[in-house]
Amino acid sequence: MSGKTTTLSAAAKSKQTQTDQNYHQQVSLRDTKKLREQLKELPTFCKDFFRGIEPKTTTKTRMGYASDLRTFFRFLLSANPELSARQIDAKKNIAIDDNKNQAANDHTDSSDNAAVLDSYISGISLKDIESLKPVDIEEYMEYLKLYTYAGRQYSNDERGIHRKIASLKSFYLYYQKRELISNNPTTVIDMPKLHDKEIIRLDSEEVSELLNLVEHAGDNLTGRKKVFYEKNKLRNIAIFTLFLGTGIRVSECVGLNIEDVDFKECRIRIIRKGGKEEYVYFGDDVADALENYIDYARSEIVPREGHEHALFYSIQRRRMTVQAIEDLVKEYATKVTTFKHITPHKLRSTYGTALYRQTGDIYLVADVLGHNDVNTTKKHYAAIDDDKKRSAAGAVKWGH
Repeated sequence: MSGKTTTLSAAAKSKQTQTDQNYHQQVSLRDTKKLREQLKELPTFCKDFFRGIEPKTTTKTRMGYASDLRTFFRFLLSANPELSARQIDAKKNIAIDDNKNQAANDHTDSSDNAAVLDSYISGISLKDIESLKPVDIEEYMEYLKLYTYAGRQYSNDERGIHRKIASLKSFYLYYQKRELISNNPTTVIDMPKLHDKEIIRLDSEEVSELLNLVEHAGDNLTGRKKVFYEKNKLRNIAIFTLFLGTGIRVSECVGLNIEDVDFKECRIRIIRKGGKEEYVYFGDDVADALENYIDYARSEIVPREGHEHALFYSIQRRRMTVQAIEDLVKEYATKVTTFKHITPHKLRSTYGTALYRQTGDIYLVADVLGHNDVNTTKKHYAAIDDDKKRSAAGAVKWGH
């Protein structure tokens, strides 16, 4: 490792800042546009709720709320023929035929019926929401387990149901606190019990096998496949080594610019969730992989306009997308293990597990992974403590 670093002039730093802002602002603007499109599908009064939660939530979080509320309103219209008929009468004085009502009650909707119901979501009033009883919310929870909408089947596990009910509780609480409604049926609803989920991660042998595969997968290839592999080899090694050596999120990886890599301090500058800027430090393996990629692969690429500062490029010479990196991880990971569904987040869990095993410092792990709440980290890595407790069972032996 040469120990080099990128020294920027004041003009270059200004351009880098502008580039960073451009990329992250583009993502933010894209999400904002998506959210606004989602809000057009919801009742007008919902805009107050989304304005109210904006200071404490990210745009992506609000997009999740909007999706959850749309599902709830669809349920109300499909499961409540009286409400559906009222919306229709109010707009076009059209009656829903008995067959469509029956389909709705069976938690199924044809594409035509789904489009009809969606067109009446905006007519739902706050009074309609206030008039619901706890049993309606319980029916919604049952509905979420399995339903068909627009010809497509959907299902939710306990975590999916938990999140959607949590969204609904926040929604009702907003209007209740502002005394816009007096009845809140969600207050007496018990949240679904969440069972502990085993963290899927790679063990040390699987990590070695994965990195070896990324480095030597092209040994037996020929022709165009060989050319394609060699062209992306150093990039792919750098990406996998970076995930397994720092535990960064895939969105953080995608957002990296070339100027964010500091070889002198052995660190990268990343933008965390919510736009927070942080430095993450890396070791020699990551440094070597990044340096090889930058010196021998990235330097040969002529990027598309607007993508000049991206660290990782796609074959189209654009900044790699989240989907592209997820597909890359899946492509290689499935050759290492067919029993574990490995994603970039699972590589992050693999790193976090290794760090915790080696240091035993849960606060360090939380800090490095960028967890705002250490309890999140404790919950994820509690199984490792259980392993330690189990090993203690036979650690002390007494002579007879």
